Amino acid sequence: MRISIVIPCYRSELTLRPLVEEIFAALALGAGSLVSAFEVVLVVDGCTDGTAEVANKLAAKHREVRAIELRRNYGQHNALLAGIVRAQYEVVVTMDDDLQHRPDQIPALLAPLARGDVDLVYGVPSEEEHGFWRSVASRTVKRGLALAGVPAAQDVSAFRAFWTAQRDGFTHSEDPYVSLDVMLSWTTTSIARVVVQMDQRLVGTSSYGVRTLLRHAMNMVTGYSNVPLRVVAWLGGMCAFVGAVLGAVVIWKYAVGDTTVAGFTTVAAMVAVFSGAQMLSLGIIGEYIGRLHTRSTGKPTFLVKTDSDNPSTPE
Repeated sequence: MRISIVIPCYRSELTLRPLVEEIFAALALGAGSLVSAFEVVLVVDGCTDGTAEVANKLAAKHREVRAIELRRNYGQHNALLAGIVRAQYEVVVTMDDDLQHRPDQIPALLAPLARGDVDLVYGVPSEEEHGFWRSVASRTVKRGLALAGVPAAQDVSAFRAFWTAQRDGFTHSEDPYVSLDVMLSWTTTSIARVVVQMDQRLVGTSSYGVRTLLRHAMNMVTGYSNVPLRVVAWLGGMCAFVGAVLGAVVIWKYAVGDTTVAGFTTVAAMVAVFSGAQMLSLGIIGEYIGRLHTRSTGKPTFLVKTDSDNPSTPE
């Protein structure tokens, strides 16, 4: 099996070199190995530190390493897509650049693919490695994936392996709001999970904080699902039902002579409830309209600045 390991790189000048060394050590070719050849695609996602320099030096030193530098920061999934479309081998493995994903666990991801059992494998940590609020945000993202129609959303992780041919189902996408897991769900429902060992992050801090993860969850729900619009429809129906019931009660009280001047509190509460429902509905619809507007402007998914395999012809 020949594999392309795609790694989005952001502020990782201190971790890239040891990560690449660990990959070479873990995938040293030998008898009985699942891996007959591999490449490491380092996609530098527009960071301003020394990450690009380190990636280019690694590419110059090792023929198996390829460094791709994007023109600006587009986001993790956009960077992944930039690497996936340039993968040369038949299997893609994605992993993070922070040394939490252990290269010696890659064979565990490849085994179900090698048996022909599935098309997509996720590496699931044996233990939760994040703090409480980060874990809550991560679970929120997975619920967002489930709403977007992703099967086995609870097992989704950044440590993946899948057949490169599946990219034919989504590389045509021109969308600045990219979710690789959603796009992979367009190509297969044959998915497996493998429990893997992961290490604690020792250098730097993750750029995926609670706020960023929650925003990512919102991007997936409003970018790939119409569930919020259905919620608006149900909310409107419930408000209409409540309004009809209250209207019937008012008419009945008028008919039997029980109508009094009192009732300002009830009216004010009703106005507040219905106004809140209207504002929530407008906010959700506005989010969809804003996304349509952004897509209509032609904002690119990513642009490549330099490619170590083609240094004289940047894209």
